Amino acid sequence: MARDFYEVLGVSRTASQDEIQQAYRKLARKYHPDVNKDPTAEERFKEINEAYSVLSDPKTRARYDRFGEDFRKVPEDWEERVGAGAGVGGGPGGGFRARRTAGAGGPRVRYSTGFGDDFGAEGIDVEDLFGSFFGGAGRMRVPGADQEAELPLTVEEAYRGGRRTVTLAGPGGEPRRFEVDVPPGVTDGQRIRLAGEGGRGSGDAPAGDLYLRVRIRPHPRFRLDGRDVYVQLPVAPWEAALGATVPVPTPGGSTAKVTVPAGSSSGRRLRLRGEGMPNPRGADGDLYAEVRVMVPPKLSDRERELFEELAATSSFDPRRT
Repeated sequence: MARDFYEVLGVSRTASQDEIQQAYRKLARKYHPDVNKDPTAEERFKEINEAYSVLSDPKTRARYDRFGEDFRKVPEDWEERVGAGAGVGGGPGGGFRARRTAGAGGPRVRYSTGFGDDFGAEGIDVEDLFGSFFGGAGRMRVPGADQEAELPLTVEEAYRGGRRTVTLAGPGGEPRRFEVDVPPGVTDGQRIRLAGEGGRGSGDAPAGDLYLRVRIRPHPRFRLDGRDVYVQLPVAPWEAALGATVPVPTPGGSTAKVTVPAGSSSGRRLRLRGEGMPNPRGADGDLYAEVRVMVPPKLSDRERELFEELAATSSFDPRRT
């Protein structure tokens, strides 16, 4: 018996999709093989990914809740095909109960509906039932389910894009590696589609797609708002007062020049058009340098004299401005 997917993620069977996603993110960060060097971490990571791939899809989750470990044998539209709510788990005492029976083709799974003789005293053979809708159990065609996984990126990686190797857990827990082309300027939450890399179909039905949802990690310097990038710009008191041209870093790794107007205070935003995240389908984002006036942590004797002279001469009162 496979381990219960809800138990794997540490959530209840009534957990919301947000709770499932939060639990997955926490566990994936903890057990990712690139972060956790424990010999058992990779197996745990595979188990977590398999559980999330099932429970994150509402339709797949519903089949899992109903049929347990045999859910992959049941088509996504099983409720429509046998009459949703019409005697199939739709009333008091309803719900499927499974038991395995021997047959010519090996073990098969039969389900009792709990509604007396609606489907015969022996219950129903799910393979025969759904196979009849597809021309026989031997020719049952069920398209594979789409799956989703997270793709964590740094701000710099999202800016540059490029080819990345992504390792995920496959259906049996074995690692699957993908070469992914990340487009420059991807934004947080954007999905990258890998056609045919999702759940496997039954019979000769096509596989589903795998979607990698981009998650941009917090950065110590840059803050993103869509394609706009914000960065703090430390300036000296005299640069803020007199004006200056100072360097500012960009997420692409280069350095731009920005002019700080005379009389700038902390919090002033200086816009560098087009220096934010690139946009393959439109205008690039902007870079906003936020002025932050810094004072020397320790003054020399001469600096102290000059500041004292300024204090005695100036009539400026920042609390009345």
